[in-house]
Amino acid sequence: MRSARWVSIIWALALVGAPLAALAQARGNIPRIGVLFVGPRNDRLSSYVKAHEEGLQELGWIRNRTILIEERFSGTMERMPAAVAELISLNVRAIVTGPNPFIDVAKQVTQTVPIVMVYASDPVGQRYVASLARPGGNITGLAWDAAPEIGGKYVQLLTELRPPPSRIGGIRDPRFPDDAFRKEAEIAARAQGLTLQYVEVGGAADLLRAFASLTRQRAGAIIVFQGPTLYLLQPQISDLARKSGLPTVSFYREGPEAGGLMSYGPNLRESWRRAAVYVDKLLKGAKPAELPVEQPTKFELVINLKTAKQLGVTVSPSLLLRADQVIQ
Repeated sequence: MRSARWVSIIWALALVGAPLAALAQARGNIPRIGVLFVGPRNDRLSSYVKAHEEGLQELGWIRNRTILIEERFSGTMERMPAAVAELISLNVRAIVTGPNPFIDVAKQVTQTVPIVMVYASDPVGQRYVASLARPGGNITGLAWDAAPEIGGKYVQLLTELRPPPSRIGGIRDPRFPDDAFRKEAEIAARAQGLTLQYVEVGGAADLLRAFASLTRQRAGAIIVFQGPTLYLLQPQISDLARKSGLPTVSFYREGPEAGGLMSYGPNLRESWRRAAVYVDKLLKGAKPAELPVEQPTKFELVINLKTAKQLGVTVSPSLLLRADQVIQ
């Protein structure tokens, strides 16, 4: 009797285990990709993963059914190489990440797994790719430096405010290659008879010193340039700018969303969605070396009208009409 009972149990376990084994085997056959961030998981970063997932879904890739997405939030830059290595150990077919510092780490860890840049600056100069048309290695994706003239656009936007500033301060990340953007801003400022002076911010500890310097320089408005550090500091920069009574224009829409005045640049969420096109092509057999790097075709203007009222500045009706989004 006892022997018969054990036979029954073994058969029951086999019947349960068979579909589980089949499921495990099926998941093993599903292509896997990695998405990589620095910093803690939060709603903003999760929204980028969601945008990427939606882009994949539009191309027929359904998460956990036809594609597996491994998300890694490394917390700090120091922990990022380990996060890349972990993704590689999972046999991901591609790693999706950006901007430049993240791409640098991924590039150092692997020269074989395809890396999809979500937003890179000067990918040729940084030697990520041989050329935009023919990358030539394991890196491809999207670059954001096709239009350095938007540095001059920042000056124009600030001079359309009433009252217009007579001096403009710039906040830049010293580790980010923004020479072309700054040059265009300086040319535009000189053409308007304006003074443009920069302060460097390499981390949160630099912010109070930077704003004290801008105040001493009697800046009437601030340009916040590119870089992952400045992107992550958008809430703090916007808060200090409001408290200092200074209008800001930022490269990232997260600036006015956090309480800054304006932004003008590509849409990060749209870039994550667009990066799905590269993943789709790679999963279908394309080589990253042969996939041309895309450059932005649309720049959006976002204005926070509530902040304008708090600062006591007037945004002209023509500027509001040109805005892609007005935050009330």
